Amino acid sequence: MKLNTLEDLLVDALKDLYSAENQITKALPKMAKAASSDELRQGFETHLKETQEQVKRLEQVFEILEASPKGKKCKAAEGLIEEGKELMQEDCEPEVLDAGLIAAAQKVEHYEIASYGCAITWARQLGHQDIAELLQQTLEEEKATDRKLTELAESQINEEAEA
Repeated sequence: MKLNTLEDLLVDALKDLYSAENQITKALPKMAKAASSDELRQGFETHLKETQEQVKRLEQVFEILEASPKGKKCKAAEGLIEEGKELMQEDCEPEVLDAGLIAAAQKVEHYEIASYGCAITWARQLGHQDIAELLQQTLEEEKATDRKLTELAESQINEEAEA
């Protein structure tokens, strides 16, 4: 796809996010299964449900834009998820693995936060307030997930991993 306009760039970024969210829906159940902390497992399961809704929200955005969400693979998400898979294959103490899973999940969250932030800015610039509002919902969910992961790491998981 040739990117000639800001609208082209927005659609390209949204395809990237669509790919990322779909990859994340496949990775989260594996991360939940690998987690030894019940709170962390529940957090991953909750975020899976949110991510499935985020995919639906992106599909709404593509309907508004009259564009297809297909055609791009998010290599950044693929790489970050691969790092998480490698960690799960290591010989780790369960508490250490949990700390590593939080870090892996936060890397993905931070990528999403940056990507959604850019897409929202471009959508607003282009006058797509309806799209910006849909994306803003997702951005707020991603930020909340990141905060929850930080709180869980700092209040419990990292201390257990240190012991």
